Amino acid sequence: MPAIDLDRAFDLHPQVAVRPEPFGALLYHFGTRRLSFLKDRTLLAVVRSLAAEPTARAACTAAGVGGAELPRYEKALGVLVQSQMVVERTP
Repeated sequence: MPAIDLDRAFDLHPQVAVRPEPFGALLYHFGTRRLSFLKDRTLLAVVRSLAAEPTARAACTAAGVGGAELPRYEKALGVLVQSQMVVERTP
């Protein structure tokens, strides 16, 4: 699984829709027709704050992710990047 650089900016892919659920959320990519489950409400908060924050690390901080939890969320974001749900934002 590829690691991501948390000090880079990321955002949801423009073709991804987010549907909040009691367990977290469903992400659906209209281009690839893939469905992803976010089984963690904090991860949903991270994903939702990606567009408003300058880096993925800042999005994690804004969602309340502490230092000890950061590797777990870095890995989860890496999976979302690999599945094209989340993409690197370019200036």
